[in-house]
Amino acid sequence: MSSTLSQIDPQHIEAMVRAAIAKAMGGQTSEGIYTPKLVVSISARHIHLTDEHVEKLFGPGKKLTPEKDLYQDGFFAAAETVMIVGPRRRMLPNVRVLGPTRKASQVELAFTDTISLGIDAPVRHSGDIKGTPGCVLVGPAGAVELKEGVIRAARHVHINPRDCAYYGVKNGDFMSLVVKSPQCSVTFDDVLVREDPNSKLEVHIDTDEGNACDLDHATTIELKRQEPCQCHAH
Repeated sequence: MSSTLSQIDPQHIEAMVRAAIAKAMGGQTSEGIYTPKLVVSISARHIHLTDEHVEKLFGPGKKLTPEKDLYQDGFFAAAETVMIVGPRRRMLPNVRVLGPTRKASQVELAFTDTISLGIDAPVRHSGDIKGTPGCVLVGPAGAVELKEGVIRAARHVHINPRDCAYYGVKNGDFMSLVVKSPQCSVTFDDVLVREDPNSKLEVHIDTDEGNACDLDHATTIELKRQEPCQCHAH
């Protein structure tokens, strides 16, 4: 028996294991092997608001108006937009609000946006806003001064347990996104794994990153587990 197993190609063994995992977790399979549906989305500048700030910016009793569903179930782009005002009155108009509302307001920008506004915003994961710069938000009914909450959103992947099993990762791990385009192929490392049972497999990168890899003309896109650094001290 052992001699027979030793003759089996390791890739074939891996394929059988992946197929068993997919079957156990109810995934759709192709020739017995589960194949995740990968979506890569460019996350343009946007704002998350609290219920209180929605009313201050758009009027008493105002609720966000869903205009377009996002890929992740339950999330939407609202009809409402606001103006972001940075130091020395630098402005970005018509920045989209995303819903649903949150416990803390947060502004997510690309690097070029922060340059335009004159805000030195750090790269942070969503929700990690302690100690970040603030700004002023201006809506049709009023203005809100945020003491903190402006970030450059770190690249991440929304993923469910079934797809975590496929890739061999868990919540908090990092992955690599390889985008091959005719003129500017790019590998993005440090893609944070954000596991949730209700998530659909989707990588979020910002507009600068999407332009850098020419995502619109990508020929192949691959998501894989990021290997630990093999650096050696000298």
